[in-house]
Amino acid sequence: MNYILLITFIASLGLGIFFNNFFIKRPIKFLIKKANKSAIRFSTQSKPILGGLGFYAVFLIVIIASLLVLEEEIYLSKEYLSLLIIVTMSFVMGLADDIINTPPSFKFIVQFLCAFILIFNDIYIHISPIDWINYSITVLWVVGIMNSINMLDNMDAITSLTSLSIIGGTIIFSIFYNTQISNFGLMVLLSVAGALLSFLFYNWSPSKMYMGDSGSQFLGAILAWVGISFFWNSVPIEEVQYSFNTKQALIVALAYIIPLSDTTTVTINRLFRKQSPFMGGKDHTTHHLFYLGLSVRWVGILYFILNSIGIFLSLYLINTGKDFNYSHLWLYFIFPVITFSFLYLNTKFTKIK
Repeated sequence: MNYILLITFIASLGLGIFFNNFFIKRPIKFLIKKANKSAIRFSTQSKPILGGLGFYAVFLIVIIASLLVLEEEIYLSKEYLSLLIIVTMSFVMGLADDIINTPPSFKFIVQFLCAFILIFNDIYIHISPIDWINYSITVLWVVGIMNSINMLDNMDAITSLTSLSIIGGTIIFSIFYNTQISNFGLMVLLSVAGALLSFLFYNWSPSKMYMGDSGSQFLGAILAWVGISFFWNSVPIEEVQYSFNTKQALIVALAYIIPLSDTTTVTINRLFRKQSPFMGGKDHTTHHLFYLGLSVRWVGILYFILNSIGIFLSLYLINTGKDFNYSHLWLYFIFPVITFSFLYLNTKFTKIK
């Protein structure tokens, strides 16, 4: 199986480079550009937004190939059907928004449908013995993380690098520790990792193309599924008397520290200004680091490092198992608290340019 996984990654990387190179060299009239050009953005919207097309093309080829290389009848599995449906729905929804600038309500409807499809197929967060609590938190998670990844896509390479840290950490841990991620799940993650790396050739500052909403919604659906299957459900429910598991929440907060910090910061700041959290703007944590003096490239590198540290701590907590001393749990809150505080406070001390 290991050689199949290696071939999947190499093939996905090669296919990603091929598709991105193919799309970007088409005549300009065939290039997709952002429909809503009047929105306030950090950088120009004149560049083509083709990354999502490459992501989905690689994903589609890999899940078709998985039917041939995996011995089990995965096309009958709930995981296979769920991923195929929600990723396709998310990609199409994002592509529609890129082309015709759909209303926010359309996005929310599709995101809610993605959450309901996962729940219907028994892919949901187990945090409480009470089902409706589990279902409610799953819906909030799926909708929240899909919007979070979309909002994080506001500067060259930021979303790509952050997503790579989460997906890469999950892949490495799954391969070496033989976790609950299936062979099909690993193939999907490796295909996304390959597609992201190939996209970075074109998205690294100064970028030649963007991923667009089709790409960010695609990644949001994938990362929402990873969060449920790998991080949220990585430890058993232990504090059932409170219908909440502190260790679970901490694992997720560490693994997704950058998208959660950025979304929370922007939401708080805009609500205080009586603005919609979902509009475009130049007030993200990434932008304020740029105003502080960091280059776009160094902001991306910093976010990759911070989220990678969070992933390492998260995976360490997962691996501790039942031997973990819960009296030391508070120590692991230090990193996410410091990271969030720094990013949030920096938005208060630097001015928007």
